[in-house]
Amino acid sequence: MAATHARRPRRRVDGVLLLDKPEGLSSNAALQRTKRLYAAEKAGHTGTLDPLASGLLPICFGEATKFAQALLDAHKIYDATVRFGIATSTGDAEGEVIAEGPITFDRADFERILPRFHGSISQVPPRYAALKFQGRNYYEYARAGVEIPRPSREVRIDSIEICAWTPPMATLRVTCGKGTYIRVLAEDLAIAVGSYAHLFALRRMAAGPFSLDEASTLHDLEAMDDEQRDAQLLPVHSPLLEMPSLRIDADSARALGEGRVATAPAGAMGQYSCFDPRGGFLGVVRVDAGTMRAIRLVRRDVSPVTAK
Repeated sequence: MAATHARRPRRRVDGVLLLDKPEGLSSNAALQRTKRLYAAEKAGHTGTLDPLASGLLPICFGEATKFAQALLDAHKIYDATVRFGIATSTGDAEGEVIAEGPITFDRADFERILPRFHGSISQVPPRYAALKFQGRNYYEYARAGVEIPRPSREVRIDSIEICAWTPPMATLRVTCGKGTYIRVLAEDLAIAVGSYAHLFALRRMAAGPFSLDEASTLHDLEAMDDEQRDAQLLPVHSPLLEMPSLRIDADSARALGEGRVATAPAGAMGQYSCFDPRGGFLGVVRVDAGTMRAIRLVRRDVSPVTAK
């Protein structure tokens, strides 16, 4: 009879891991492998990368999942390799070729159209997307050959830089807001210069305050023991590093923990990541007219570490 291996018991893990997701693995598969390595009770990622894409995938464990939305909403930086002259059914290298044409523009022509794509722009999501229509993913309809409405959405492009130009390939560094489809951007850029294109490769270089330089690979993590893996975790409040912080006194911290309204520090107004007098992270609070209310608090037994 084949030997069986006992499954590791799940354990409480709180914090944020910066993972360098490999190409060829879905974000969910990378999440599940990481969750197993940590034997974690609860985990979630903070922004899907297609299997074709690689790069920074922050993973929140335990109490950190309460604040994952901040990273979902954060700006992202991508290195995108675009192949001009060929359009595919999926907008990336995994699709079938649906159109081809000569490349009749040069780098100067391309640079001239880039300003049109800076700021808030309108994008029509791709047919192969994880967005929902009537309870099903867009890609399910696409695979079945069914056309559905795909309303355009406003997205933000902060910058597009040309990192390499070797026709028919170009590598672009794109800084953008949430919900931006780089596949669609590649196609739209090509249309603006009278050509076709698809996304040949994509690597996420940054998300919010985090850089790919800080990330660990699955291979790195698999070679570590539990103590070494745990040492890679950032504090629970890490997704909120771009939010203003507020340190409050012990009485106010106690009031928030008991579900009461607390008096806010003078001059405070708006939403904050909140810390007690010793630097222990409490959660997110909102201050209005001198009063402070909890929006989302962490469990009281979370370590009061304020920075890695």
